[in-house]
Amino acid sequence: MCFSGAFLFGAMLRAENGYTNRQMQHRQRVRLLNAKVGEMAMEHEQRFRQAKTAAIVGIAGNMALAAVKAAVGVWSQSQALIADAAHSASDVAGSFAVWVGLRAAARPPDEDHPYGHGKAESIAAIIVAVLLFLVGIEIGRSAFLSFFAPLSPPGAAAIYVLLLSIAVKEAMFRYKYRLGKKLNSDALIINAYEHRSDVFSSFAALIGVGAAIVGGKWEIDWFVYADPLAGLFVSLLVLKMAWDLGRQSVHTAIDHVLHEEEAGYLREAVLSIPDVRQINELHAREHGHYVIVDLKIAVDPQLTVEEGHRIGKKVKEKLLTLPRVRNVMVHINPYNPEKKP
Repeated sequence: MCFSGAFLFGAMLRAENGYTNRQMQHRQRVRLLNAKVGEMAMEHEQRFRQAKTAAIVGIAGNMALAAVKAAVGVWSQSQALIADAAHSASDVAGSFAVWVGLRAAARPPDEDHPYGHGKAESIAAIIVAVLLFLVGIEIGRSAFLSFFAPLSPPGAAAIYVLLLSIAVKEAMFRYKYRLGKKLNSDALIINAYEHRSDVFSSFAALIGVGAAIVGGKWEIDWFVYADPLAGLFVSLLVLKMAWDLGRQSVHTAIDHVLHEEEAGYLREAVLSIPDVRQINELHAREHGHYVIVDLKIAVDPQLTVEEGHRIGKKVKEKLLTLPRVRNVMVHINPYNPEKKP
């Protein structure tokens, strides 16, 4: 009797210890998940802080350049420089649109937007592309009309302003492009290419202004038309850039499902969970900067509902630790070896 009592007591003690261990493991997982969520929140906040700073730098830089180009363009009578000033002015609006989009995208998920506001970045990028397109048309129209107006060689000051513009815009392109790649921000990358288009347009304007000045000094009258011709070339560059960036932005704004090779790292993460027997379906779609994952996994059919739920929770926790993954939906199926994934 004493032996059976001791045996029963030992069994109860072992069961209690096992339960305590499971509790400790669960608490440890919760602590790790909370720590990861906190880390992701900090990264999220830091990402948007850096991106918004870049947008503000773009607004200030473009405003200064647009003002200088416009003033010197009017004073030196350079149609190409005035066109380039209009291009820089559009960049101000573009950088402002990016800033507004980033502010909206930084907002946390709410009842109306449970997946967050990540697409606000893509919408901002589309606005920038539309602005570029409109400016390209206006630059081309203005340059074309200049062919039918009396022309005189532009002043040499236009050359110095264009050289300054090329240097500043190339520096801004490199800064925003690298930051956009680092933060995986389509809006910043597209805004960076706005600056690169300004580099090309300023370079084209530089050639046109230079040719017009040389023509004036050497009394080659038709060289004067190099200035508005450069303005036309600038407009074509801007329109091409607007088309390419707009097409890319629309593609990003529409839910884009990751291809098999792009989602490979997600499959590897799911199959690294020991109790997952099979992945029946995995759909990962881009939601602005983030990725939303919907998947169906197969587990041992002999497991209880609670055990299956626990496996699904492990899968979700694992996926949420991966870069860009913001939301995960897991459906549990009973494993059937005859059913192909």
